[in-house]
Amino acid sequence: MATLTQPRIVGNRRSGTDGVRLHSFCIVRPPHSETQEEALRWLTDAHIRAEETRRLDNGNPAVDPGFAAMMPKLLRRYGCSSDKISARGCELNDHLHTSWEEMEVYRLAESSKGAGMSVRSKVFARGAHRTLNAMFASESNAPDDLIHVTCTGYVAPSAAQLLVVEKGWRQRTRVTHAYHMGCYAALPAIRIGRGFLASASDHAHRVDIAHTELCTLHLDPSDHSPEQLVVQSLFADGHIRYTLSHGSGSPPAATPGMAHSGYRILTLTEELLADSADDMRWSVSEWGFRMALTQNVPEKIGNALPAFLVRLFSQAGLSYAAEKQNAIFAIHPGGPRIIDQVSNALGLRAEQCAASHTVLRDYGNMSSATLPHVWNEILESGAAEPGQLVASLAFGPGLTICGGLFQVEQ
Repeated sequence: MATLTQPRIVGNRRSGTDGVRLHSFCIVRPPHSETQEEALRWLTDAHIRAEETRRLDNGNPAVDPGFAAMMPKLLRRYGCSSDKISARGCELNDHLHTSWEEMEVYRLAESSKGAGMSVRSKVFARGAHRTLNAMFASESNAPDDLIHVTCTGYVAPSAAQLLVVEKGWRQRTRVTHAYHMGCYAALPAIRIGRGFLASASDHAHRVDIAHTELCTLHLDPSDHSPEQLVVQSLFADGHIRYTLSHGSGSPPAATPGMAHSGYRILTLTEELLADSADDMRWSVSEWGFRMALTQNVPEKIGNALPAFLVRLFSQAGLSYAAEKQNAIFAIHPGGPRIIDQVSNALGLRAEQCAASHTVLRDYGNMSSATLPHVWNEILESGAAEPGQLVASLAFGPGLTICGGLFQVEQ
């Protein structure tokens, strides 16, 4: 893949030439939040209630005390603990109580799996519409392109299309949907947006990318497998918007004490790993979307990354070996093991991937919205220096490894 901007060396700093800027992050939080301890207790109650309903539907006695005593232990053993995730956001208040008959999706006294896809799709449509409106509530200038990214719901017309109509931007803004790619989708969305900028005749062309991920819509409390306990205790809802635009000469100067304004995109790439198609799956079922993960994912990703990063840096005309120690790594926090496995495989210092741990702790895994949260955290925390390289890594079904090399604006 062609490099957009070749860094030129100025002393021991790099300054990007004209290229594509990534900037103006806007986070919209879900309307509800729960601590991880609250989430684990809710999941325990949900699994017990689902098992009781399943047994009664099959003409069996109510769930036995042994199962009720076992579930919290299983969630403590396989679920993501509160020392790794402190809180997670959710669109529905279903997750905040156990009055099953009052819930919208998880009416577990009626069905051990909760409501079907028609109900979950309505919730997704409503939540995505609310989120897009909040993202653009104070925006009077229309983007030329709007890319809507999600893997947790489908509805047509989409929330992005409804927004464009409601804002009166019908003849100004093109809507593109980047769906069902999973956790790595932010980097392909940037690749799409970069193509729009390259083909635009107007140098002021603007591309906005908006992520709406409602992962908590897709739990199945009737599935007590360790794999699903990991998934259900890890994923959360999250939403974020950001902008791509052409650079113009030198990046704006950083103001002392203020977060840097954004990044220059140096290069992007992605690869599929061999013999890994069954290691991660994301499929539609009658009762929600189902994530499947094997224990092999962290190891396979960790083994592939060193050579992948050599190729990524080379595309920008840089040596990975020479630059690694001074770079920041924005690792998609698919889970604590993913961050640790990647960090160990690459020999990174704790501070080089601190932003990934922070985002996982504060928000959980928000699928495609998570890596943009990491980019924002790097800027907002002040951990990055002007001109510093940021190597972005995300992973998804395939197995797919996506990478991007950015440079913090000076």
